[in-house]
Amino acid sequence: MPETELPEPRLASPFSTFTDQVFQNLRRADQRRWAGAYLAGLLITPGKKSVRRLAGAVSPSPTAVQSLRQFVSLSPWDWDPVMYELTRWAEGHGPAATWAIGRAVLPKRGDRSVGVHRYFDPASGRTLNCQLGLGAFLGIGSLQVPVDWRLLLPAPWTEDPQLRRRARIPDEVSHRPLWAQALDLVDTLRARTANTAAPVVADMSDDPDVSLFLRGLSQRARDFVVAVPQHLKVLPVGERTPGIPEPVSARAHISCGSIDPVLVTAPDGRQQHTHAQSVLVRLPGARSGATQEYPYRLFTEALPDGSPGTMWITSLTHQRIDNVASLATHRVGTTTAVAGMERHFGLLDFEGRSFPGWYHHMTLVSAAYTYQRLTHRPVPRHLPCCPAPLPRRTQERLHLVP
Repeated sequence: MPETELPEPRLASPFSTFTDQVFQNLRRADQRRWAGAYLAGLLITPGKKSVRRLAGAVSPSPTAVQSLRQFVSLSPWDWDPVMYELTRWAEGHGPAATWAIGRAVLPKRGDRSVGVHRYFDPASGRTLNCQLGLGAFLGIGSLQVPVDWRLLLPAPWTEDPQLRRRARIPDEVSHRPLWAQALDLVDTLRARTANTAAPVVADMSDDPDVSLFLRGLSQRARDFVVAVPQHLKVLPVGERTPGIPEPVSARAHISCGSIDPVLVTAPDGRQQHTHAQSVLVRLPGARSGATQEYPYRLFTEALPDGSPGTMWITSLTHQRIDNVASLATHRVGTTTAVAGMERHFGLLDFEGRSFPGWYHHMTLVSAAYTYQRLTHRPVPRHLPCCPAPLPRRTQERLHLVP
């Protein structure tokens, strides 16, 4: 396929410095330049971020659409080194206070998009036909910025050879449950980041296998604050009784805890006085008759009507409940980030039919979002890596604008 020429940058700028670092491991110069062009398009194109409209915003050439589409969907570039450099660049703007795990629900029509399946979305209370992405976010200041993703592939997508070929799913990729993918993201961050002591914050309140995630974090000696189902089985901490005590649900056991006033501080500095109910617990062991000796703190907001709020469990038993409850608020930041990527950075404006294409798009959207949020710069009208946009009349003639 033909490649459209893009002019070389004339002047150094924060944007070109960013793209030089983040895309430095792409093998070919044309890949690096089209990566910058796609990123620029995401930043300066208003409204829907279709490939056609991105191309119209960054290049006067009529073949730019074909070149951009080839770059994001077909070009064989590895997204892992890009995410590695994005992580390191983000850390240059401040240490990560938390590692948060968040979700992106990408509604789709039909069954052609890779990994599409029926999924009950707790946030909307609806069952959607969608792709489900699990993201790793660094909590830097008051922001959560995405630095890695995993596409959750239901078993039919990995067990059907025809589906695998159609979606170009690599041979080494297999079906893995939510908790295992979340642990994989934690392991990846540990290998990439400088601050390996940041606690993990995640909402796993709809995962029936969350105990496997908690156990995996404990085996890795990672501190965590994780929202869990109210039916999670726990064991009491305190005097031992003869025999092995029967596990009880978190909802039932939290009633044994104390209620204390707490001052919750959100990442943006806003504070709220509330009451938290908490109790020390253990988790049933992996083997029959075994128990984990690590104590955890189960806590929830004590609502005025007496009902429990979101149920959380943490390994930070030595910290004040105010501090731990404040860390739990970082969960909201991932939701805010995903919503921002949807509204302003084209998260939902890509078909995502192939496995590599999905990861390419998620990588580029994450880079655009992270760049803008951490530089706090207004979106420029013209970026140094790109020529001036086509005249309005030409864009209308080529149907590049609505």
